[in-house]
Amino acid sequence: MAFGLWFTLFELLLKLFLILAFVKKGSAGITSTFTRTKWQSFDIPLDHKVLAIPNGYNAPQQVHITQGDYDGKAVMISWVTADKPGSSRVQYGTSEKKYDFKADGTVANYTFYNYKSGYIHHCLVDGLEYETKYYYKIGEGHSSREFWFQTPPKIDPDSPFTFGIIGDLGQTYNSLSTLEHYMQSGGQTVLFLGDLSYADRYQYNDVGIRWDSWGRFIERSAAYQPWIWSAGNHEIEYMPDVGEVLPFKSFLHRFSTPHLASRSNNPLWYAIRQASAHIIVLSSYSPHVKYTPQWLWLRDELKRVDRKKTPWLIILMHVPIYNSNQAHFMEGESMRAVFERWFVHHRVDFIFAGHVHAYERSYRISNIRYNVSSGYRYPVPNKSAPVYVTVGDGGNQEGLAGRFRDPQPEYSAFREASYGHSTLELKNRTHAFLNWHRNEDGQKVHADSVIFLNRHWASNLRRRRLKKDDF
Repeated sequence: MAFGLWFTLFELLLKLFLILAFVKKGSAGITSTFTRTKWQSFDIPLDHKVLAIPNGYNAPQQVHITQGDYDGKAVMISWVTADKPGSSRVQYGTSEKKYDFKADGTVANYTFYNYKSGYIHHCLVDGLEYETKYYYKIGEGHSSREFWFQTPPKIDPDSPFTFGIIGDLGQTYNSLSTLEHYMQSGGQTVLFLGDLSYADRYQYNDVGIRWDSWGRFIERSAAYQPWIWSAGNHEIEYMPDVGEVLPFKSFLHRFSTPHLASRSNNPLWYAIRQASAHIIVLSSYSPHVKYTPQWLWLRDELKRVDRKKTPWLIILMHVPIYNSNQAHFMEGESMRAVFERWFVHHRVDFIFAGHVHAYERSYRISNIRYNVSSGYRYPVPNKSAPVYVTVGDGGNQEGLAGRFRDPQPEYSAFREASYGHSTLELKNRTHAFLNWHRNEDGQKVHADSVIFLNRHWASNLRRRRLKKDDF
């Protein structure tokens, strides 16, 4: 009885807090009227210090890491050497400048029109311990470089963890502001929502050159913590006028994903687990209708989710399924029609997308009863449905998407066209904090902040409390 009473009081206090938070933050279905400074959206010049090539002959550059396995005990370290292949070896250890272990990787390059890439290295470092800081060294002689990373905690429902969420970044001064603000947020892994470099806005050899500059641009963060990649439309780079017709060519050569660890046959869709989260990455620009490889894989991957170990289920994609902006309105309808019923059935917690250059958060709604011939035409509240969050506001040269549909749809909880990033703080098996930070605010200020209860564990606790109170 004492536990039941305590839990009831806790629920009431939490609900009161949420109500007050909604009133304070203005999150109850509003369009923010914040007036933002309009910085010019042009790319940082190639001679700027944030895009600088590191000193030393053939020094490793464009260093970035991603998770290398299913459960967070491996990383894939990637880098580029410009002049010759050099070594693909990574030396690493748990003490600074003391490297007790080594791993050897692969090296390759590619051409795009007349551009020939540098030598791209990928090295899998596995067999790591959870929650451990590792130091690593790459390159040769005086041109070698040293970095570090921290492995995530073990897979456990109460492992706290903070994810950063960034989309549509590009390489403008707004992009730099987003990256610098994120690096002060305490995020431990970036969930990246597609549209990386925007190099496809250039022509001929400049496409490859701007991929190189973007790799150097993100290194300040991506060399020290995993970035979990998803691909957007700006990664397709279908340019038949210059003979380039292989989709995602630059992306697939430069960025590795642990797709084989999750039984995927394609690097564009895969899954990982970190701490208390099961994260699924989908490809908006790959076939996903019934019986396609992505459809078959997602059906099986959702069955592998164990909410007792990873209570938080998160999906990443580029094109939002629910979006009330004039830009890209309803472009995600095909994926919604195919997958929304699965998302509701499996009680996905959050679906993060980019593509629209603004921020928007939905209520828990679904439209699974609608089809082209019958059923309801509009989304309705559904406690089993995900919260849909658009974070396409990283700061690229195309600018903000400031034209929202009016009136604001009932499914839209909060929306604003400003540059920024989000964080998702998983506190334990029952609570998570979702925050959105606009670049123009101080680092500790969140323009949108909401607490979420995990529906799997919260409902189980409630059922256990009721059963106990019956006796």
